[in-house]
Amino acid sequence: MPEQQSPAPATSPAFLPLAEVDPPIALTPLDGRYRGQVAPLVDHLSEAALNRSRIVVETEWVIHLLDSGAIPGLRTLTDAERALLRAIPAEFGAEGIAEHAEIERETVHDVKAVEYYIKRRLAGTSLEPLAEIVHIYCTSEDINNLSYALMIRDAVHDVWLPAMTELVDDLEALARASAEVPMLSRTHGQPATPTTLGKEMAVFVHRLRRQLRRIAGDEVLGKINGATGTYAAHAVSVPTTDWQEVSRTFVEHLGLTWNPLTTQIESHDWQAEIYADVARAGRILHNLATDMWTYISLGYFRQRLSAQGGTGSSTMPHKVNPIRFENAEANLEISGALLDVLSQTLVTSRLQRDLTDSTTQRNVAPALGHSLLAISNLRRGLAGLDVDADAMAADLDANWEVLGEAVQSVMRTLGVQGVEGLDNPYERLKELTRGHRVDGEGMHAFIRDLHLPEAEEQRLLALSPATYVGYGPQLVEHLSEDA
Repeated sequence: MPEQQSPAPATSPAFLPLAEVDPPIALTPLDGRYRGQVAPLVDHLSEAALNRSRIVVETEWVIHLLDSGAIPGLRTLTDAERALLRAIPAEFGAEGIAEHAEIERETVHDVKAVEYYIKRRLAGTSLEPLAEIVHIYCTSEDINNLSYALMIRDAVHDVWLPAMTELVDDLEALARASAEVPMLSRTHGQPATPTTLGKEMAVFVHRLRRQLRRIAGDEVLGKINGATGTYAAHAVSVPTTDWQEVSRTFVEHLGLTWNPLTTQIESHDWQAEIYADVARAGRILHNLATDMWTYISLGYFRQRLSAQGGTGSSTMPHKVNPIRFENAEANLEISGALLDVLSQTLVTSRLQRDLTDSTTQRNVAPALGHSLLAISNLRRGLAGLDVDADAMAADLDANWEVLGEAVQSVMRTLGVQGVEGLDNPYERLKELTRGHRVDGEGMHAFIRDLHLPEAEEQRLLALSPATYVGYGPQLVEHLSEDA
């Protein structure tokens, strides 16, 4: 009998074009599913925020030129005129964004559109006769480099650093609360000399605080020196003005560090430095996420279902999955990759200028956005955990062989001090413990058979895996030095 053939697949239905749905559907998860967790970055790193920053730079440049007397024969501004200029970026909202977009469709140049947008607002005011000062002596990169500097500085300092600091504070609270909770270490994944949970959390706090200090102290550079960094247009227009001083004071007025030597573009090295530091901090967080996932799998933490979400598994109702830490892990990998690309690409510009940086810099938002999303998930994950000290105690009690290090170290110390009968301490403990489970009774029997001096014997007999934690609890106090 011939084998039956499956019917040919039906023609795919004619789907509705989602690209035409109004309001528009987000293309990326940062602007869709996770919008609420990364929304604060919109005020700093969106295309609208870029144009607003450009307006800030352009209007402040007008104020600086007139108030500094850089162009002889022009009057200074009145307080009302300064307020008028500064109101232009302050009032840049939905209508302004739409108007700028309309102008850009005509100019096909985003910075030129900003210039025309400002000039429209000077029409009919006392500043209309001075409208040509807007963008005077500037190349687009003069405006862009300063705009990105303001945006990135504020995104990092006003959004990313506070979020990261709150996470580290949460972690420090856990470290201090669990400073004396003994825990079995696992070096290479194998039972090892015990530690305390708090000390292990404190290691992450210490590492992260160091990165926070680096990032907070990173320089943010800017320049405003013309088409190829020579002030050529400035010098030929007004040769009597010290244009380097005008440039320096303007950049510093914006709260940035002046870069005196550039090509057409500011070299972006400072951006690469910040991105490398943020990426490194993210990799430490990635280490935290994978460690917390592992501790949860070992039963050292209990997850509260209410904190993780209503459903643990679609088919296994008993499960509470460590989804916050898994989400953080994935987002940190995406963020790190983007930050690495930014760092690598932005430090190179062919000869005096190419445009690779233009597209690249527009991806600062997703790079920091995925990092911010990871931070949010780590905080939510930590908030949903309870320490299970009993589970840790049971794990310690099942691994008495970890005291082999303590016993052989005492034997070595006594041996070099001249006590006889303690030869080959490492080898004897290796024979006792490697590949064997040793309980408390077996370890005590071994210690007694050594015939150690009374004080050392009693000290070792009093030891247990739960008490063999060295200075672990006290080490957490070093966090006070990081504050």
